[in-house]
Parts: sequence; structure tokens; C-alpha cells
Amino acid sequence: MTSDRLAGLTSWNADWKGLRVAVLGLSVTGFSVADTLAELGADVFVFTEKADEEYARLLPVIGARLWTGALNAVPAELSEFAPEVVVASPGFPPRHPVIAWAREAGIGLWGDIELAWRVRDKVVRADGALADWILVTGTNGKTTTTRLTATMLVAGGLRAAPVGNIGTPVLDAVRDPAGFDALVVELSSHQLWYLGLQVGPDPVSPHAAVCLNLADDHLEWHGSFEDYRDAKAHVYDNTRVACVYNKADAATRHMVEDADVVEGARAIGFDLGVPGPSDLGVVDGILVDRAFLDDRRTSALELTTVADLAAQGLGAPHIAANILAAAALARSLDVAPAAIRNALRGFRLDPHRIEVVARHAGITWVDDSKATNPHAAASSLAAYPGAVWIVGGLLKGVDISDLVAERGSSVKAAVVIGAERDAVIAAFSRHAPAVPVFEVEADETEGVMTRVVELAVGVARDGDVVLLAPAAASFDQFASYADRGEKFAAAVKERIGAGAEDDDHRDPTGPAGPA
Repeated sequence: MTSDRLAGLTSWNADWKGLRVAVLGLSVTGFSVADTLAELGADVFVFTEKADEEYARLLPVIGARLWTGALNAVPAELSEFAPEVVVASPGFPPRHPVIAWAREAGIGLWGDIELAWRVRDKVVRADGALADWILVTGTNGKTTTTRLTATMLVAGGLRAAPVGNIGTPVLDAVRDPAGFDALVVELSSHQLWYLGLQVGPDPVSPHAAVCLNLADDHLEWHGSFEDYRDAKAHVYDNTRVACVYNKADAATRHMVEDADVVEGARAIGFDLGVPGPSDLGVVDGILVDRAFLDDRRTSALELTTVADLAAQGLGAPHIAANILAAAALARSLDVAPAAIRNALRGFRLDPHRIEVVARHAGITWVDDSKATNPHAAASSLAAYPGAVWIVGGLLKGVDISDLVAERGSSVKAAVVIGAERDAVIAAFSRHAPAVPVFEVEADETEGVMTRVVELAVGVARDGDVVLLAPAAASFDQFASYADRGEKFAAAVKERIGAGAEDDDHRDPTGPAGPA
């Protein structure tokens, strides 16, 4: 009976009253789930190892219960509650004891994305239509592409918002009383794994979707690269109009080829080369669309130029690729090329994404702390060849040897940080033995960036770049990648003195654009 009831819960206006729901986790996502279900009249019981004080205070106000404690086994309170469905925050991996228990017991298991899709009709547009969903994933570039796409849609006159893994829960947008024309949903591999469990008559069916790239990441969560890849591939499930893929990454093309999509959905490629008739790409320094126009076999539409992007600090090759992906998604909703150009003129990258934090004595200091895996760091190193490279942290089960073999010998020096330094140092010893390697002891947590800057100053010279692109997570020594980047910038400015970033009056536009 429970499965029949869950199958019928495909609308905000369905009968959710009294549905027993266990919510796992009480982060911003977990609270949005609890708040939504409580508003719907469900019986909500939140289970979490630790609770933010404000969320803990609000739960009884909205009518939900809270249990805190160790979740290395199924709590008796959870078993006794006998939930009809478990809604898990994305931090709970497939082999977590509570997740395994729910699956073995045949209990419905959802993520927040499935719940948001089921209740997306809370606010209906004036024309009676629901907001279109555009899904964005990839090992790297998700947040930038999500923000770019939403910015382009808004420039094209649509009410749109970037949501999901980017920080704003989809459920918050679904319940916004003003409603939206489109939601650009950034999805992590964790969220996509849960989405892959979907059963029922109304699965998530996006207007358009993209997987930007694929490389080793989060293997400790998924258990293997194959499982990670399979989770990412769910982004294309049931796509209705445009499956956007990276022509430079064969794995994304294979995902599209294997995807079960709505009949009529098109495969749209992008890369920095000359585009084919259903692609976006670069011709003679011009970013063009050859996919979304009637005469695409003989014509192309200009979107922007490499020179314009470089002048705005958007010229790094991987950023240009993100722009092409976002433009493809926006064009699938008929946003005009002129609106895309206008959107790009005012766009700025997120902090800690190839951000120039200072220029002094001919040395450029770049914070790409958001490069939390080897694939992202490789893009940074390609944009800044010959840099003094600050690398290391928590490797998340990923082998850094391939990155060092590919890029390590071209750096001027390496400054190695983090708890897993030995693996990084060993990779340099094997693959780039001629590169000077400096080690910052792991127990120097408080002063780690001060020591990093001291070492970098000792080796960098006029014309050099010092690049923080750790290729690893930050949680061994820092609160987050943002905390890591902020401490780096603070240490740089303390070392070189306030205002030093103004002593070099060259335009801080970053690296040259794609050739």
C-alpha cells in the first residue's frame, strides 16, 4: 500500500497528510525538505548526527521532530517510527547503514531533487505552464556554468534562478510565491545517485541537461569510478529538448548516446574547436552557435569573442568552454545571441575560481582554491603554465599521479600542503623529479598559508604566477575551500603589504583565451 501511495504523490495538491517521512541530515538541504513536508502535512522526523542550533530551534515550530546521535547503525527510534519514505541529504553515501537499511526494507528512498520535482506545481505560471528545469553537472565547472546559464536566461527576459548544489535548495525556489520560468539546477553526483533510484509515473524530465566533463572524484562516496560515472549519466534521463555534451570529453558523448530521452531530444556538442552543424564552438576567435538556427549547415550565430572574454577575466580555456555550454542551454530556451553577449559583459567568476588576489614585484598570486580535484587543477595549470603550484589536501580516494605526470614537469616549483602530502611528494619523485618540491608540515594548520607564501616568495620571480590549485579537498586543514582561499589571500597581502596589488597597473584579466 505504501508504494501505491508514494506513486500517487506527484503534485503539491496530492494527499501528503500523515505520510511518515524520515529526513536524514539537517543542513540547509535537510531543513528545506523538513519544512516543505511539514507544510504539506506529513509526519516529519529528522535524524542527524548534529544539528545547527537555529534549525534545531525551528523544527518544533514547523511541527517536525528531531533526533540527534550517532548514525553508524539504525537508531531504535527510526525503526519504531516505521517511515513510509526516507528523504536523505546528499551527504549520505549508498553504503551508509541507514541507507542500506531503507533499501533492504523496501522503504521509499528519495533525495531532495525528487521531492522538489513531485511538488513543482505549487506555483503555476500565468499561462498555466510549470517552470522548465535545466540540469547541470560535471566533475568541474558546475557552479560557473549554472550561474552563467541563469544570468543568460534573465538577460533574455525570463525569470530564472540558479539552485541546487550551488547553495539554494530547489525546494525553496519551488515554493517561491512569484514563480519562475526556468530553474537552473546544479546537481552533484550524490544528488544524481539518489535521482537514479526514481520509480513512478512522473520522473524528473528536464528541458535541457549537460554533463560538462568527467574525471575521478568522490570515489570514497561512490566506491568506484564506474559508479561515479553512472551517477553522473542520470543527468540526461528523460531530457526533452537538448542533451548538451563536451566534444572534448568522450565520456559525456557516450552518456548522451546511452541516455533514455524523450523522443525528439537533440544532442548538442560544444568545445573550443570549429563546430559542426549541431554544435557550439570557436571560429577565428569568435564563439559561435551552429545548433540553434535554421540554416545551421552553412551559417553560424556570433555569441562573443575570445578577445572580449579575455578583457573581462573570462578568457581561460576552461571558462570559455563553460560559457559555450551555458550558451547552448540558454539557446535551447530561445535566448537571443545579443542577450547572451549582454549577460557576459556583467558576469564575474565566483571567488576562489582563478581569482587574482594580488600583483606585486611582477608576481601574480592566483586563488583557485575551488580546484578540489585533479581535473580542475589541470585546467588551472593549463591556464597558467610554469606557475609555482600550491597543491595538496584531502585526495578523496583519487590518485594524483596522473595529474603530476601530465602537468607536474611544467611547473616552476611545488609547495605541498595537507594531510596526504606523502602521495603528492611521491608522485613528483616519480614523474617530475627535476621540479623543486617544498613541504609544509600538516601540523602547521594555523600558520600553513603563512608558510606557503614564505616558500613561494623564495622561488617566484618577476613574471611568475603563484597558483593555489590544490587538486584536493580542504577539510583536513581548513573549514572549506573558501576558508582555504581566504587564508591564502590574507597571507599574501600580509606578506607583500596592503595595496600592493595596485603597484602593477596591467589589466588583471588572467590568462590568454583559447587559440
